[in-house]
Amino acid sequence: MRIIPAIDIIDGKCVRLTQGDYAQKTIYGDNPLDAARKFEAVGLRYLHVVDLDGAKAGKISNWSTINDLAANTSLEIDFGGGIKTEDDLTRLFAAGVQQVNIGSIAIRDPDKVKGWIAKYGADRIILSADVRDEVIAVGGWQENSATMLFDVLSAYVASGIRYVTCTDIGTDGTLQGPNLALYKKIRLRFPSIRLIASGGVGSKDDLLSLRETGVDGVIIGKALYENKIALEELRTIDSGLC
Repeated sequence: MRIIPAIDIIDGKCVRLTQGDYAQKTIYGDNPLDAARKFEAVGLRYLHVVDLDGAKAGKISNWSTINDLAANTSLEIDFGGGIKTEDDLTRLFAAGVQQVNIGSIAIRDPDKVKGWIAKYGADRIILSADVRDEVIAVGGWQENSATMLFDVLSAYVASGIRYVTCTDIGTDGTLQGPNLALYKKIRLRFPSIRLIASGGVGSKDDLLSLRETGVDGVIIGKALYENKIALEELRTIDSGLC
């Protein structure tokens, strides 16, 4: 199971939201690179980066921060937030981003995204499914799409998707525990995908519980920034997590 620390960016700063609400924003640092280097220093290999400005505006906004993170760490970065065009993809890959999270446009223009999967390969495209009660949210979580999670997963699995990040918005940023039932349900229905869980992690026990569901990775944000889980403690859970 991959342990994937998260850096969410607004105005070039490292922030976290609660339940996707931009009005409930906490700033954890002016320089996201400082946070990334701390993750790298303890042996973590992966980094989840979200351009929250870009997600809300529908256009990648924090290019300088993305370039800085990719150029100055060896972390394997997956990026999401405002990706809309093939030029976005090529520019991100050229900057050193390993994988891209495709969210809103995967719902609004599935044919385009399926073409990207075919062209760039299923190892580089992650379907980012952000859900409230199994309904997909789009536009930086600001609106519900009326599209059901399992319908989207069925369509994309049939088109060759391998990686899926599923964020439960109701638990995100709450530190109250992840939606284990949701991930068990996805894993049961779609055993072939590489499933990455996101939302609600607040303790080491949450990580162990997620591992038992069979997810392939877990994104951690606020729990690290608020020292609910110490970076050094990750190795005591399982040496393979990093």
